Amino acid sequence: MKLTRDGIKEREVWERAGIALPGYDVEAISEKAKQKPGWVHFGIGNIFRVFLGGIADGLLEEGVLDRGITCVETFDYDVVDKIYEPYDNLGLNVILHGDGRREYKVLGALAEAVKAKSCDLTQWNRLKEIFSSPSLQFVSFTITEKGYALHGADGTWLPYVQTDIENGPDGAVGAMAVVTAMLYERYKAGKYPLALVSMDNCAQNGSKLYQSVLTMAQEWRKAGFADEGFVNYVSDEKVVAFPWTMIDKITPRPSEQIAADLESMGVENMQPVVTGKKTYIAPFVNAEKPQYLVIEDSFPNGRPALEKGVGVYMTDRNTVNLSERMKVTVCLNPVHSAIGPLGVVLGYDFFAHMLNTNEDMMKMARMVAYDEGLPVVPNPGILSPQAFVDELFHDRFPNEYLGDTNLRLAVDVSQMVGIRFGETTKAYVEKYGDASRLTAIPLGIAGWLRYLLAVDDEGKEYELAPDPMKEELQEQLKDIVVGQPETLKNQLKPILSNEHLFFINLYEAGLGEKIEMMFREMLGGFGAVKATIHNYVNH
Repeated sequence: MKLTRDGIKEREVWERAGIALPGYDVEAISEKAKQKPGWVHFGIGNIFRVFLGGIADGLLEEGVLDRGITCVETFDYDVVDKIYEPYDNLGLNVILHGDGRREYKVLGALAEAVKAKSCDLTQWNRLKEIFSSPSLQFVSFTITEKGYALHGADGTWLPYVQTDIENGPDGAVGAMAVVTAMLYERYKAGKYPLALVSMDNCAQNGSKLYQSVLTMAQEWRKAGFADEGFVNYVSDEKVVAFPWTMIDKITPRPSEQIAADLESMGVENMQPVVTGKKTYIAPFVNAEKPQYLVIEDSFPNGRPALEKGVGVYMTDRNTVNLSERMKVTVCLNPVHSAIGPLGVVLGYDFFAHMLNTNEDMMKMARMVAYDEGLPVVPNPGILSPQAFVDELFHDRFPNEYLGDTNLRLAVDVSQMVGIRFGETTKAYVEKYGDASRLTAIPLGIAGWLRYLLAVDDEGKEYELAPDPMKEELQEQLKDIVVGQPETLKNQLKPILSNEHLFFINLYEAGLGEKIEMMFREMLGGFGAVKATIHNYVNH
């Protein structure tokens, strides 16, 4: 059984194996997308394929959508070469239930894969054609939060952004420059309307995308690459909209066990690959069943009936903002960021297994969400925060079949601590004058800093997960030695007082000294991290 367009023509073999196939004409919906693109997506990795690709697949099955998604990769071109092209842009979604059941579905909704590579004129010109098309309604994004960044922690341009500003639209490399360059093509082609829809896990994601695109447009205008009319085009939300969203579906990296199981079922070449840029990806995606996508309904060029997709809510900006704050700043992501790095230090590979077997870590997780988050969470109305957290702790977090790793939850934490901890900290300062009554959140921050020392609780070294600030932070902590608490002097002060990182000075919020104390206790030697957690969650 080959995961190719010819391969899936042998329907009976796939169906006998329990794998559902597209109930629509994959070639026809792909061809229509190539001729008249409607939905483009940037960042074509795992979450995109299983969630957004899955939504499109469902809409195609129902006849609500009549063309596939145009897939654009801005960062890791190996994904196109190794995962899209060899499989004719097909994917295989594997949904993992908590009782061990699996659902298999071949995904045919991905019409075309394009590399956003300005030095490859064939690909670059194809991208220009796509963005010049009046039929294009919206562009969605899952490029991770760092994809929107233009500045480093010190406030200066990131080096590649500086280069993008100097080189102009036709030399664009970074995602924000590429998007802005393509908007410029659309502007020149006829000032056609468009919605740019960030679906990344960050507060007010639409606003972040807007600010980055507008900044690139303004810088290019200053440098003479674009005119004032283009800046006005990007700034007019009735023409170019930047709706806000909240997205939620736990999507671990592809499981080698599932790859082996698929191959034993007869599906060929399912093994994951690690690209040159360290993307861990496979022809299939494994994920949990629950999913939520709340979207601000602002689409100047129209849209398909997205609300008919599973877990999709079309609403207003305020409701999106409240839903996003509920999930990203209180209920789900803070638990991941507080517990994941500590799990690495404690020697646990898998998040669910750790919570199911370590009473203190489960207590800490529940403290982050129930005790410290829920009292200050706004209610979005369309989703109940209490019910959302209950589902997390009863069904989602304990699901060991997901195989979600603590190391994955430690990826890019420096980019997330502000959203995931800073907002609740600010809410406590606003409500009580300071945040000193918090315990689990500062413990999570201390745990993240302890994780950055790359030595576990038994003294064994490990490799840190990818993070753009990894080297900078490790340099600041380099003189701190596990087992020698006296080596902690003032090294944490520039980190914990950094408002770029935490959106608030943690010392002024009443947490800086508390985090230092917790961190110092974690340096006590073998078993000190475990003992520190036990002490604080049972206090």
